[in-house]
Amino acid sequence: MLAKLEQHLNELVQTGQHRLLTQLQHGLEKEGLRVDLQGHLSQKGHPRGLGSALTHSEITTDYSEALLEFITPVFQDPGAMLNHLGDLHRFSYEMMPDELIWAGSMPCHIASEAEIPIAYYGESNVGKLKHIYRVGLQHRYGKMMQTIAGIHYNFSLPEQLWPAYQTLVGQEGDPVAFRSDCYFRMIRNFRRFSWLLLYLFGASPALCQSFLKGREHRLESLSPDTLYLPYATSLRMSDLGYSNRVQSSLNICFNHLSTYTQSLMQAIRTPHPTYEQLGVKVGEAYRQLNTSILQIENEYYSDIRPKRVAESGEKPIHALRTRGVQYIEVRNTDINPLLPLGISSEQMDFMDAFLVTCLLCDDRELSMTECNIIAENQKRVVNLGRAPGLILLDERGGEISRDQLGLDILRQIELTAQVMDEAHGAERFSRAVAAQFEKLKHPALTPSAQVLADLSAAGGSYQEWMLRLSQQHRQTLLREPLCPNLRANLISEAQASLQEQASIEAADTLPFDEFLQRYNQQ
Repeated sequence: MLAKLEQHLNELVQTGQHRLLTQLQHGLEKEGLRVDLQGHLSQKGHPRGLGSALTHSEITTDYSEALLEFITPVFQDPGAMLNHLGDLHRFSYEMMPDELIWAGSMPCHIASEAEIPIAYYGESNVGKLKHIYRVGLQHRYGKMMQTIAGIHYNFSLPEQLWPAYQTLVGQEGDPVAFRSDCYFRMIRNFRRFSWLLLYLFGASPALCQSFLKGREHRLESLSPDTLYLPYATSLRMSDLGYSNRVQSSLNICFNHLSTYTQSLMQAIRTPHPTYEQLGVKVGEAYRQLNTSILQIENEYYSDIRPKRVAESGEKPIHALRTRGVQYIEVRNTDINPLLPLGISSEQMDFMDAFLVTCLLCDDRELSMTECNIIAENQKRVVNLGRAPGLILLDERGGEISRDQLGLDILRQIELTAQVMDEAHGAERFSRAVAAQFEKLKHPALTPSAQVLADLSAAGGSYQEWMLRLSQQHRQTLLREPLCPNLRANLISEAQASLQEQASIEAADTLPFDEFLQRYNQQ
């Protein structure tokens, strides 16, 4: 792996193409639960001042009506992207003065699933489709899952890099296919290395006991209201989160675009007995979109996805198959409750170096054996990641210490960071990698350890501690005033999005039953 990475980095530098690494494209999608000022899950609809959750380009909802989602535009500068994310928070706080945005990935105290409102997108056919998909998730996984929040990191390389890189590696053929192949190489290596991200940035080692009410678990009590595991990094990414036995049986192949889309389509087309018993429509009420293992491709909960912007009414899988991969979406990032925005510029700089490394190193395919090893390493790290002397599995299934395997990966990323620093005329990427070496040597520096230390020192419950952080972050963000021009633009976009939703609803002529049938047949 190291030889291939060094070769590609050297060739990029010799040809001057490494300067294109200054034009990486980024976007953030950050979720956050709306709660009232006492920390109870909001029962209010999506604030009208924020516009339409269906059509607004930057402020929407995800699974629950209370689960806000901020979507930044594409930025080259991660710092500017983070500033814009802060502005979306500030604007939202102005529009909802009696609510907070919950600071962590795992939810507030929720006494009953009946308190969790499912996201509503209006009465258009496409709005009903989005809502019924989430009703299906409720029946399949339970509503509590719809309150988990995370950060998705969207990443792509500049278009100018692809022809240069294709020439550099001496590969002929369709440039669109080449780009997709490269993104799948990135995805394969990401999956090999992603356990390290969970160790370095996991920030959900504890949760409110109400989240697991009535469920079996092996968590320990930190306080009467708080459950945790002493060495956990990311309980959000454990089997307590979005996973079930049905999905765990899927064999989604990440080796190539064709194998990925074919295996996903198979899951979308294959009925499951449990979901057949549930039924699609009972009386006039829909319970799910269909009875397949997956209602739609996005139901498959992976830690990374190949993405392509779909056209209106187009299934994402069709967009991928016909026009190739446009960018990748990293989905295993916890919200760090100790940070006002849940993520830092340093973390994003490291993520960029990590992903470029995943592109440039070895291009071996994943075997079923290695996929099982990847799953086992992730399981060990989310539950026991900071345990002294933790043993993981190498690519052949042999035993290796967490520290040695982590060092091997970080040394590769360090080489990439040095080249990116040279291109930028700065040292920020090497500094970001150096900070991760320190976390590997000193587990107490990891966000998960800091969360537990701060939570324990506070002496109260997860609920009380997270509420206090949510209040502090609101105050911190509102100290910096929102630019009047940006406020005016966001108000205008909110109003335009409401008008657009109304226009979509007025233009619908197809009965929803027929609309759904056509959608399922795509």
